[in-house]
Amino acid sequence: MVRRGRSRILVGFAVAMFLGVAVYFRLWAIQYSLFSDDAELIRRQFDLANKEAMDESAEWRLRFDKEAEKASKCAKELEEIKESFEKKEDSTSSDKRLKMLQKENVALLEQMETIKNELEAEKRRCRS
Repeated sequence: MVRRGRSRILVGFAVAMFLGVAVYFRLWAIQYSLFSDDAELIRRQFDLANKEAMDESAEWRLRFDKEAEKASKCAKELEEIKESFEKKEDSTSSDKRLKMLQKENVALLEQMETIKNELEAEKRRCRS
């Protein structure tokens, strides 16, 4: 009779162990599927953020190029006016135009410097 009780306990213990292992594996499978979905979501979010950063970088580069082109055009005009001014020193209208272009050149150079700084700040922000 003692053996019967022990064998029942052992069988009950074995069934409980089997059920415990089955529940553990089921919970592990559920957790694995959740984490694999999270990894895919994180990868897609990273890809999207990377694409947006590249687009924004290209946009800043385009703005910088436009401002640099404007500044170089203004500098070229200024140089041409200086040359013509040296030839025509008595002309007051060219003097006014020269001063106006110098002011415009300074303003454009300041704008270009500001955009350079913004571009560098965006690059640093994207890298971190």
